[in-house]
Amino acid sequence: MKKGIVCFLFFTLGCSIGPKPIVYGETSCHFCSMTIVDKQHASQLVTNKGKVFNFDAIECMLNHLNEVEEQKIGLLLTNTYHDPEDLMDVTKATFLISEGIPSPMGEYLTAFKTLEEAQKAQQEHQGEIFTWEELRARFRK
Repeated sequence: MKKGIVCFLFFTLGCSIGPKPIVYGETSCHFCSMTIVDKQHASQLVTNKGKVFNFDAIECMLNHLNEVEEQKIGLLLTNTYHDPEDLMDVTKATFLISEGIPSPMGEYLTAFKTLEEAQKAQQEHQGEIFTWEELRARFRK
């Protein structure tokens, strides 16, 4: 009886779908293999089975999504400019492409928690604001 409960808990807790901490300076980007050091631009994909893929830049995750079946995606998360290391749902973020804010892979793509934060950064750094859906369309093959 105890063995069955232990196995049940192991599989239930071991397969949870949620973000996992990125170990900066050690973890490699799943798409380009660069070591993830930039805390403002990292992103993460969690499959619906709980497998985690880390990316050094939002653009790496967007490019990787061209190779992934939508139904296998559980979560898509990104760090934001003002709250590095705080992963949030990409569909709730606002994105700015601005040469005034470099990103690791040279697309100048940065996430912000709110439209207001992105607009403030746009006033300072110029650039173009995008929703997640607009970015997906831009990066599709």
